Amino acid sequence: MNWIVLKALNEIYNNGFTVMRSTLLSDIDIQFLLDQTGELKLGINRINEGPGFKEFYTKNHLKNFNSYLSFLGANELLTPQIRFQESDIKILMELKNGMDSGDLLPVRDEIIIAEETVRGVSQMFFKNEKYLEKSESLTSAVKTILNIDSLANDKDQQYKYVLQCEKPEKIVLCENLDFLKRPSRPRKHNIELWYAGGKNIAKLKFSGEITLPIYYSCDWDYDGLHIYQIVKKILPQIRLLFPNGASKSIIETEHKSFWKPKGHDDSLSGLDPTFFNDQEKFLIQNLISDNEWIMEETNDLIEMVETIG
Repeated sequence: MNWIVLKALNEIYNNGFTVMRSTLLSDIDIQFLLDQTGELKLGINRINEGPGFKEFYTKNHLKNFNSYLSFLGANELLTPQIRFQESDIKILMELKNGMDSGDLLPVRDEIIIAEETVRGVSQMFFKNEKYLEKSESLTSAVKTILNIDSLANDKDQQYKYVLQCEKPEKIVLCENLDFLKRPSRPRKHNIELWYAGGKNIAKLKFSGEITLPIYYSCDWDYDGLHIYQIVKKILPQIRLLFPNGASKSIIETEHKSFWKPKGHDDSLSGLDPTFFNDQEKFLIQNLISDNEWIMEETNDLIEMVETIG
């Protein structure tokens, strides 16, 4: 649901109607309220409140809308042109909280030092590396929240991001950025975190001599484990952390990494069995069988490291 729809629903709640627009009539949420529940009604050149709409809106949207409105206004992002998705606003709010708490400052500083690209920042915080390229206003909002003047326009990433600690004893290379945004626990346990940018791992060839034990944390899906195989070829000493988070349905979570169809003698969805021990292969086979995956950030990082250690 985008901001235009969110604002229109709030207008209906406050005024009993909103002006009819094609963008509203084509929205699936508006269509559902019009055609399925009857909580909205079509009028002449407007969309009217229907029976039960106020109760529905109060329960599902009012609190969230007020928080979005307050956030956008406070950060000077509330312009007539914005078309942010609700999920985009939630991410921006999360970034703001991370900046205010200080947890995100090391990542922000690394982005500046590395002269990071739009694609690089997009891959860190949004659905994929191309997501921010579709919206100049959203890219501008991210720069505003992170207090960054500019992002590079090239499409190459040459830097890895490091969450340092005073006396590092271990290194964990993370597929995603989430653990680096929560620095207190890994620092307390003397764990240095690296983030190379998902699939953009060729830069690891230039890491130099690694004297500490190094581990890999990832989504347990096809893409995450496939990336691990490539990382393992670059850093043969790296060890895969075994997850402790709960698995979720790929379909229900609308996840975009799918297990490959099985071949006659393939039980690991095309993954190379020589990269995995028996315990890991057993879990992968179960995930494939149930069409599920394990999100990296649902794991307890410290527990994973201590278990393998």
